[in-house]
Amino acid sequence: MTMHASMQGTSVDGPGAPHVFSFAPNGDGFLLDGKPFQIRSGELHPARIPVEYWRHRIQMAKAMGMNSIALYVMWNYHETSEGAFDFQTDNRDIEAFVRLCHAESMWVLFRPGPYVCAEWDLGGIPAYLLKHADIRLRTDFASDPRYMRAVESYIDELIPRVRPLMAQNGGPILMIQIENEFGSFDSNPAYLEELRQLWIRGGIDGPFYTEDGIVQLQQNQSHVAGGAIALSNGNAAQIEAVRKAFHDVPAMAGEVYPGWLTHWGDAAFQGTSVDLSATLDAFMRKNLSFNLYVIHGGTSFGFYAGANVDADTGEYQPDITSYDYAAPISEQGVATARYMQCRSIIERYLSTPLPNVPAPIATIPVIDSNGVRRLMPRRYASLWDNLPAALPLADTVQPQPFEMYGQAFGFVLYRKKLARYAGGALDIGDVHDYATVCIGDQYAGAVSRASVPEHLALPLKAVQREPVALPMQHEHAVLEILVEGMGRVNYGHAMIDRKGLVDPVVLHDASGASETLANWEVVPLPMDASFVENLRPLCSNPSKPGMFFMATLSLDTIGDVYLDMSEWIKGVVWVNGRNLGRYWHIGPQMRLYCPAPWLKPGDNSVLIFDLHQTEAKPVSLASSLYDNSSVNT
Repeated sequence: MTMHASMQGTSVDGPGAPHVFSFAPNGDGFLLDGKPFQIRSGELHPARIPVEYWRHRIQMAKAMGMNSIALYVMWNYHETSEGAFDFQTDNRDIEAFVRLCHAESMWVLFRPGPYVCAEWDLGGIPAYLLKHADIRLRTDFASDPRYMRAVESYIDELIPRVRPLMAQNGGPILMIQIENEFGSFDSNPAYLEELRQLWIRGGIDGPFYTEDGIVQLQQNQSHVAGGAIALSNGNAAQIEAVRKAFHDVPAMAGEVYPGWLTHWGDAAFQGTSVDLSATLDAFMRKNLSFNLYVIHGGTSFGFYAGANVDADTGEYQPDITSYDYAAPISEQGVATARYMQCRSIIERYLSTPLPNVPAPIATIPVIDSNGVRRLMPRRYASLWDNLPAALPLADTVQPQPFEMYGQAFGFVLYRKKLARYAGGALDIGDVHDYATVCIGDQYAGAVSRASVPEHLALPLKAVQREPVALPMQHEHAVLEILVEGMGRVNYGHAMIDRKGLVDPVVLHDASGASETLANWEVVPLPMDASFVENLRPLCSNPSKPGMFFMATLSLDTIGDVYLDMSEWIKGVVWVNGRNLGRYWHIGPQMRLYCPAPWLKPGDNSVLIFDLHQTEAKPVSLASSLYDNSSVNT
């Protein structure tokens, strides 16, 4: 088979060596220092990978045959509260990630949004913008200056970090993407041009590119002046079609999907049967540029996993914590069978051998003399004995969403004293997104915005957008609604997705009379690191759901591990204060990934908050996401 020398690509020189990345005059492709250059890119998200594993994942991509890394920057991961930016701590140091790519002789496609989608909460846009009742997102200055002023502030923070890392300045960044898949959202050339001008004003005049599906691109003309075109779910035929429609504009397959995303409640992990071999072979044979989305997904740690709304049914579909994506490199960084297949296809077309595949990260032994190793948590603390102060009543006549109280993630408790209470039913409307209801110390039921399979809902009394039957209680009972905000919608026009109680709460009493409840106590519960670190080990009522449990994981040596939560119902897990993310017994994900750098030799604390369980259950250790590790092939 003929070798394509140009496909090997130019290596990244040491720091300070400038390069010229440009477009062929006739739009046939890309040029690096005047020579034809094929972009072979794999997508990695620094926010989803522990900083200690960044280099390993970059090396894994390189050993599969990539010469570039594409990366999203999640705006809300860096501006965690309005005006407060963090590009230094932990895995937020984007400059360090790009320099690691440079050190590994890998080029970079930089995808800073401001909207990224990415199955990430609100597509990366900060939730504080939703405090404005009439906010418009992803639009130009004239349509909503509040949004664009926030975007301007964000890009102004990025520019001095990015400018030295551009290829022409001796760095590895070849192109900057303007917005993301905007043609799937709207037609607004003014908005895209305003974004482009923000970069130009900061001294970065490109090269730029956009990303869209071919139909959306053609319908909404969502490319930018002088920019390249990247295609979502692109293939060789679509690149040819775009080249005919957009003369003199280079095109690439910007998101080639080797797997797919998974929602809570799906029957199984998605994307495991994708066969990319023919598509990949065509790219290599025709010397076309591409980006695998994703080559390695990682994990949406904490509360950052996003959600979709089904276009046909309107059903809310929150994403699981894992972003394994059935990608060639698994969530824990293992080269899957699919990885080896892709590597083999690419290597056939290259003139020099690929580097060896890096050794996998060590895992903790999960089998002991008694079989599968298990932790046995103990009841540790009740949420109800650890409530912070409520907000002033003047602010809470009607319950408001999280964002109106300045809270982005976690839980909020809405509490109301009921006069002359004698049972009935409670209508809390379209709760966002999951609520447990108590009358006094008695659990009444749960309401889920997302569908819950009937055989799993009944033990919890979980219903979907239906009134909760309330038990009889004494007069002056206290009604408590604990609401969990799950992922904000990250795609489409349902993105204005505020969390908490978004409708009035109506009590229908036994006589048939109805009352809209007002004058609430509201207790913010972001469940952040400070809150869990300062939990008091008190539990005055062990039968009331809303319980924290603690286990100790004792280790001689550290390694990656999964915690199997299949005997638990719904909640969150922290290890040594690190939030591993959500679990939910509706699956399909039952195991949460804990990377080795978050562990230490000796005793490690495992803290579990479960919305329903009042009795501890075992937590088994596992070595992979799947029950059968061969699923991701």
